[in-house]
Parts: sequence; C-alpha cells; structure tokens
Amino acid sequence: MIEVKNLVKRYGNHTAVDGLNFTIEEGRIYGFLGPNGAGKSTTMNMITGYIASTSGEVLINGCNILDDAEKAKKYIGYLPEQPPLYFDMTVREYLQFVAELKKVPKKERETMIEEVMDRVKIKEMENRLIKNLSKGYRQRVGLAQAIIGYPEIIILDEPTVGLDPKQIIEIRELIKSLGKNHTVILSSHILSEVSAVCDYVLIIAHGKLVASDTPENLSQKAFEDNSLELTVKGEQEEIISAVKSLDQVESLTAKESKEEGCVDLSVKTQNLADIREDLFYKMAELRHPILRMEHIRATLEDIFLELTEQPEDVDRRGEEESNMESGEEEEHESNL
Repeated sequence: MIEVKNLVKRYGNHTAVDGLNFTIEEGRIYGFLGPNGAGKSTTMNMITGYIASTSGEVLINGCNILDDAEKAKKYIGYLPEQPPLYFDMTVREYLQFVAELKKVPKKERETMIEEVMDRVKIKEMENRLIKNLSKGYRQRVGLAQAIIGYPEIIILDEPTVGLDPKQIIEIRELIKSLGKNHTVILSSHILSEVSAVCDYVLIIAHGKLVASDTPENLSQKAFEDNSLELTVKGEQEEIISAVKSLDQVESLTAKESKEEGCVDLSVKTQNLADIREDLFYKMAELRHPILRMEHIRATLEDIFLELTEQPEDVDRRGEEESNMESGEEEEHESNL
C-alpha cells in the first residue's frame, strides 16, 4: 500500500531523515514512534507530498507521491499536528469546502458529511464557528476533514497533543474505530498511546528506523530483558562461585555493595527460569544472608529509551563517568 524507499531529507547540513525504508500494509493501524525531533513529522510530510524529499521515493499504491501527486493523494487523508482549519467557517461550511476540494461528487457530499460528523461526534457543533470550539472539538473537526472522501489511508500526526485526559481517550477510541475501514498511520512520541491503539510499531530515532515490530513482540523483548538483583552478605568470590554453580544461570555481574561486607549481584537466567528459591537455599546453606532480592523487568519504555538514546547522551554519560574517575583519582592522590 505504501512503500518508502531510501527516503532522505536534509536541511543544509542537518539530516532530518536518513535513509528510511519500510512498507505499510493494508488493514492495520501503524504507530510511528519516536522522541521529539526524531524526524516523524518530516517523514509524514514527505509521505503525504507536503514537502519533497532530498532523495528516495514514496509510492502510494504504486503511484509516486511527487511524480503522480494528484492520483497518489486521493488515497490519503491527512491530519497534521496543527489541523488545517478555517476559524471563521462553521463546522458544516468547512466540511463542505473540504468535500469540494477533494472532488467528492455533489450528490454524495451531504450524505458523506452527515456520516462523518456522526462518526467523529461533532453533529451538535455543525453550525458553530470553528474558532469557538474547544481544542478537543477542533481536533475532531480535523479528523473529519481527513476522513472526507473515505480515503484508504489515514495519516495522523500527533493527534492528541494538547488534549486533556478525557479528550485523549475519546480520540484514541475514534482512531481504533477508523482502523476497521482504513489503514491508519499514527505518529506519536507517547508510547502508551501507540501501545493502546496500534497493531504494528515503527520506531524512529535520529532520522533512522531503529525498530519495526508488533507491540506484543516488543513486550516479549522487554520480558526477556528481566534480571534478578540481590544484595548478599559475605565474601565476594565465594558468593559468585555459589551462584554460578546453580543450574539455569546464564550470566552474572557482581560489584561491591554500599552495604558494608556485602556484594550486589545481577543475575540473568536461561529460558527466563525462576531461581529465587534455589538462590535462597544455597545462600542459607553457606550462611550468607540475602539482604535484598528483586526482579528487575525492562519495560517498553526502557526499550524505547535505549533505542532512541541520543549519541550526545552517551558521550555525556561517558564524559561524566570519566570526570568521576578523574575526581576519584585526584581525591586518592590528595589523601596520599
């Protein structure tokens, strides 16, 4: 349905989108996820033909969005982050204007407008000026204009920005209902929003695609990143040797604990095995008290942050660690 091939967008020396490749299939709700500044809106604008790419191409049902723009755009309904509304029009006047722009046949316009208003629940606002509507209702009017013409593909860029919690829930329910009859692409930086409504997730960072999977598979990845963290009192080498002797232990890291005479351990197991009881009895046998034991489970948020971490964040963290080590060396020298 949509093919994005080697898509690049540069602004001077800044590369906003860097060689994106992905395919959108029919009948799914796609989440296009990434932090602010990752290149989501730029990508949406190129897919819809609002801006041209520096290189690469976007095909909508085989039509190039730039070379055959009129035909390609007939397949798309688009709600930008800032809805394209005319505040001095009433809701009905605006939707009539949109229907005319989209070349909806005259005999079908009024019926379609009625159906769309009912669908997005703005029928009672049809004769009100758009400038007098709340943010939530303006967003609904924006959704209505995207649906007019019943395009096969609906693209929504940050559709819940600035809405209150009740409005967010309502818009999410609307998006779910749209997925029954349309292919939907939802751009957002809110992980919970994408998880709540999407069948498939594309994660973008620094203009590149860093993950492409279903929410279920991403959740499984989070589950597989579990570890067992514990603090044990006793001699480090003896404790490490005892833990390694247990079946199902896959990896182990240890460091001196802030608790005097203790060791902090991080243990990962094979096939997500639960070894808490075995650990307890082993340490009891050796008379090494366990002062703390807990499962640390990576969340989808953890995976998202890991995948979208800014290079400068890594550099900054390395610099901070280096400064800390330098400070420790200076302190040691001064003590000498």
